[in-house]
Amino acid sequence: MTTRIDTRFAELKAEGRAAFVTFLMAGDPDLATSLEIIKALPKAGADIIEIGMPFTDPMADGPAIQAAGLRALKAGTTLKKTLKMVRAFRAGDNVTPLVLMGYYNPIYIYGVDRFLVDAKAAGVDGLIIVDLPPEEDAELCLPAMKAGLNFIRLATPTTDDKRLPAVLANTSGFVYYVSITGITGSGSADSTEVGAAVARIKRHTNLPVCVGFGIRTPEAAHDIAQHANGAVVGSALVDALRASLDAEGRATGKTVSAVVDLVASLAQGVRGARQAAE
Repeated sequence: MTTRIDTRFAELKAEGRAAFVTFLMAGDPDLATSLEIIKALPKAGADIIEIGMPFTDPMADGPAIQAAGLRALKAGTTLKKTLKMVRAFRAGDNVTPLVLMGYYNPIYIYGVDRFLVDAKAAGVDGLIIVDLPPEEDAELCLPAMKAGLNFIRLATPTTDDKRLPAVLANTSGFVYYVSITGITGSGSADSTEVGAAVARIKRHTNLPVCVGFGIRTPEAAHDIAQHANGAVVGSALVDALRASLDAEGRATGKTVSAVVDLVASLAQGVRGARQAAE
């Protein structure tokens, strides 16, 4: 079964360029603003959109994304409302791939079978669940694949050649390579090291490899896009959103454009890498 993610990477391969993948937290700073931003992302240059599912204990996330999750929870964002947001996005866009990213706990509480049915019906294409290792594939990964959703796995600088086959075994859509050891928003990615890491992963899989963590500028996105099939930016977008809020943490007239303008400039960086890679 071909998903929107598979289709998008096939299109980008034909164009000879990398994907620009954006991450934002669902419901940050409120559900209406969040939906408005996400709707504007494809036109600004996002090829794939990752939407965070807010959770009270996001252990892999740095301060920026943790704070985004807390703002979203404060605004009343639930997993049910996140799926409703996906449905609203899909009403106007049936082609841009959407990936839900987060932790297993909210899905477990929602009920795995019910969640997969609802997510598929809403228009979700893939899942990135950071706290479910391959040893737990029966929990969610295998049922998700059966439901027609891509299950995207993270590989890190500490994932050695012995561990990699287990990580890749049931992965589909793409592999998300975390370019730095540590939490989101800390440090910056080194494109030479990333190039070597991507090459190593590709010896084990034919899947596209997207690189995230530590990409904050169009230049950094450009450098990474020369070595990988996609560049993922999250913390920089979340920071831009936060900087646009008022003293109470509410959206202002600048919030949507603060994020969308940054996405547009980062997208130019990724697209500019095409010539360099040829």
